[in-house]
Formats: sequence, structure tokens, C-alpha cells
Amino acid sequence: MTASPTRVRIQTEDFDLSQEAAALRAGDGRTGAVVSFLGTVRDVGGEAPAIEAMELEHYPGMTEASIEAMIDAAMQRFDIHGARVIHRVGRLAALDQIVLVLVTSRHRGQAFQACEFLMDYLKTQAPFWKKEYTAEGGQWVDARESDDKALARWGIDAAGNAGAAA
Repeated sequence: MTASPTRVRIQTEDFDLSQEAAALRAGDGRTGAVVSFLGTVRDVGGEAPAIEAMELEHYPGMTEASIEAMIDAAMQRFDIHGARVIHRVGRLAALDQIVLVLVTSRHRGQAFQACEFLMDYLKTQAPFWKKEYTAEGGQWVDARESDDKALARWGIDAAGNAGAAA
């Protein structure tokens, strides 16, 4: 399936949540709920030193197709009208926006569930690689067991992402 610019965009430039939400719901009088998730670069790494920047890499074409399939799965699983995922790649500074997930539905419940499903799926299944930079240098970030557990709530096995080598 070819990635649609209205459903999936992988880009280096920033995005505007308000503009994207308005575009997704434009002309759809059925929409009673728009739910969004906006992910940003944290400047703390838990016990680690402060994060100065993050670099995200992906495989063009494969990443978009993977996210399109995630949206198709959400459309089948939940009573939603539309969804959009925008994910940035390249070098991002602390506090920059990384990812936007938008979902429209008649009612909020299905939209919230679909948005959470898409984020859980993105964190574990989308082909992105993340490197965090601190004053001490750069380090590739491994998958987290908590992300695999979040996906398992939906009946999807993350196939041991957290245990796999980066």
C-alpha cells in the first residue's frame, strides 16, 4: 500500500497540531471527537545525564508502509473515522516535537482507545532507530520492556523487542 500524505508523513520539519487536527476533521460532520497524542524530546534520561539532542533514523518506504498497516488495523479494531501519524526524523533538540497521532471518531471512547493503540504500536513495531546525545556522547536507545507490555494489552506480541540487540 502506498503511504498517503493525509494519513502518514515522515519528515524532518516541525508540524502544527492545530492545523493537522483541522485538516483531518475538515468536512466530516460525523466527527464528535478528535484525540491527539503529541510526543516531545525529553531533556532527562532518568538516571542518565541530560539529553541534549536525539537522532531518529528510518527506512523510507518501509516505515510509511508499516504505519499505514497500523492505521488500517486501528480502523478495523475501533469505530473511528480517520487517523493521521506524523513522525519526525533527523536530529532533534530537547523539547522538540517528535510525533503526532490524531484520531477522529463519533465519540471520544473509541478515539482515545485508537490513539493509545497507535502509539503503543508505534513504540514497538514501527521501524525507527533512536540515538540520544548527552554531554558524554551518543548512545542508541534499546526497546523498553514497558512498551512491549503496553502492546500486549491489545493482544499483540512484540516478539521480545526489549530483549533484542539494537
